[in-house]
Amino acid sequence: MNLLLDEVARATLRLAEAGVASPRTDAEELAAYVHGVRRGELHTVADSDFNARYWECVSRREAREPLQHITGRAYFRYLELQVGPGVFIPRPETEIMVDWAIETLRAMDVADPLVVDLGTGSGAIAISIAQEVPRSRVHTVEIDPGALVWARRNIDAAGHADRVTLHRGDMRTALPELDGRVDLLISNPPYVPTGEVGAIPPEVRDFDPAPALWSGEDGLDMIRALETVGRRLLRPGGAMAVEHHDGQGIDIPRLFPEARGWRDVLNRKDMARRDRFVVMRRADEDD
Repeated sequence: MNLLLDEVARATLRLAEAGVASPRTDAEELAAYVHGVRRGELHTVADSDFNARYWECVSRREAREPLQHITGRAYFRYLELQVGPGVFIPRPETEIMVDWAIETLRAMDVADPLVVDLGTGSGAIAISIAQEVPRSRVHTVEIDPGALVWARRNIDAAGHADRVTLHRGDMRTALPELDGRVDLLISNPPYVPTGEVGAIPPEVRDFDPAPALWSGEDGLDMIRALETVGRRLLRPGGAMAVEHHDGQGIDIPRLFPEARGWRDVLNRKDMARRDRFVVMRRADEDD
């Protein structure tokens, strides 16, 4: 074992004792970041090249600062995004919802699908759709000025500024000029109940922006609002996907009743087989 791998083993123990959920992965990611190599190349770092700054990064992670804030990057589908203080860190669970959205768009008989991403944060959802559905036009909305800075950086870095339009605004009232025209609406809104503060990991509670987390006593305030937004923005037959807390799967579908023009309302599961997002379709004119 070389020096770096030995230090990674020590760091793994420290992170595990601090309660970090993935101590080995995080210890290796930090080592790769500091030494400018891939995780699978840690063994190639010569003992003489060991950088003591590694232990500064480990100490920050031990204090439960998010890994992505330390490295300044987050991975989402095929993207490497710039992230840091002031923006919600995209989660792997959301990738499953985006996969559904991309497959739905590809199946539509629409040459240039019009997509709206509400509460874009880092821009992960919007950029992924623009990249993987090449003829799509994506309008994305964010109210937090700090998050807007990160979203703009990522949209520009990905080279999709021509097809991803970033708007500052409230997702509940945004984009009236698109009313009744949108083919697909997607959102990862705030959905954490305000009473669950103590149950939220420090990485989320203390570092993710509060507006991206909390949504009333039951966590459903913004999702209730999105039901109205969806009816306003979507064209007949348009599709919608909304992420939610894994404990809200029973409650969400009833917020999109058939009497209000919703069809095919269905909960979808994440990689851990937990209810994670709800999908539905706006009624066609002949439904």
